[in-house]
Amino acid sequence: MTDQELQKLLDILKYVPEDRRDETTNAVFKAAADSISLEKIKSLTDIQDDTQQKSTDLSASEIKFSQKELKLMPRKFRQLFRVQGMTARVYRRESGNGNQNYEIRLRTHGYNIYASPNNLEEAKHKFIDKLNEYEKYGDTRSTVPDTFVKFTEYFFDNFYSRKVVASTLRVAKSQFKNHLSPYFGDVPIRRIVPKQCQALFDGLEERGKGKTAEDVFTLLNLIFKAAIKHGIIKHNPLDMVFHSKHEREHGTALTKDEEKKLLTETAGTPYQQMFAVGLYTGMRPNEYYTAKVEGDFIVANNSKRKNGKTELKKIPITPMLAPYVKDGDELKFYRLEQIRHKFNGILPGHKLYDLRTTFYTRCTECGIAEAAIKKYVGHTLGGLADTYTDLSDEFLLAEGRKFVY
Repeated sequence: MTDQELQKLLDILKYVPEDRRDETTNAVFKAAADSISLEKIKSLTDIQDDTQQKSTDLSASEIKFSQKELKLMPRKFRQLFRVQGMTARVYRRESGNGNQNYEIRLRTHGYNIYASPNNLEEAKHKFIDKLNEYEKYGDTRSTVPDTFVKFTEYFFDNFYSRKVVASTLRVAKSQFKNHLSPYFGDVPIRRIVPKQCQALFDGLEERGKGKTAEDVFTLLNLIFKAAIKHGIIKHNPLDMVFHSKHEREHGTALTKDEEKKLLTETAGTPYQQMFAVGLYTGMRPNEYYTAKVEGDFIVANNSKRKNGKTELKKIPITPMLAPYVKDGDELKFYRLEQIRHKFNGILPGHKLYDLRTTFYTRCTECGIAEAAIKKYVGHTLGGLADTYTDLSDEFLLAEGRKFVY
């Protein structure tokens, strides 16, 4: 080890934080033991008086407050400083261009309060202001986690869960668990870069998971936007990411022969009523479990309302549905996986959601008013119509009587 290398090591040691200096110094000296003698270290340190003095300037020391300054503190802190001997420490550092920065810290008695201007007197005044703020507002330091997994859980629990329905939240948590959490891990969010994100979506699309890639992109974008609003990051890494927009496949209506086949092959089983309700109400599959019979209507939750709002939709028991459902019936549904399995076994070329498409198609073919159809399926009327239109039960029933084919 040369003299120059040893000199660099000694200079580095001076800037190691005080609470880690002993540990670091021992490690460096141990590594250099075979290359340097005690006399050599002494000779190097003996000629560094000026630098040593500079190092002393960088170390922490106890700061004293005058009686006038103590009087400006809240009573509780004034007593702690005067009577119980509580102390704060001041750190002086070089801040460039020959300037110095002072940081006053109070890390005792469970407090963590600090102020850091470039002038010692100003540092004292700011520190006293921080004490008064603490007395008035308590510890205002952010408790928001800044690592990816923990922040996302915080975002789900405190914000996203208030905006979406339970089923949407469940899907988002599943996507996060299956695709995002294993990929990024619980790293600080600020360390996630666009290249990582691009590789994630490229991988999903290469495996033919275009729809998954789009859904995960939407979720990750929400997480990053929330992180920006919390001041954790300044820019969204997804702003630089390219991904192909997935072309969603629209549902296909069943033919009338397929409708007949579905209901005939499930006759005498609970599946027949389940499929009849899905076919002749147009409910989304995730709404089946909320459905109940109320007089001449089937009432169910509209699962597409946001911000935690609960909205019910009413679908008349039409002439097509009446043979399968009557007033007083308690609607029961198996798990969606079971219903889908049964459905796919009868109509393998379709998906369960096609029952909704079929209902919308038949309503249009039967000449039902568009406003009534939208009310049945849980769509908004659009614009001012949502504010000023309140369709009566009589109108919905009258339109529903047209549903015959």
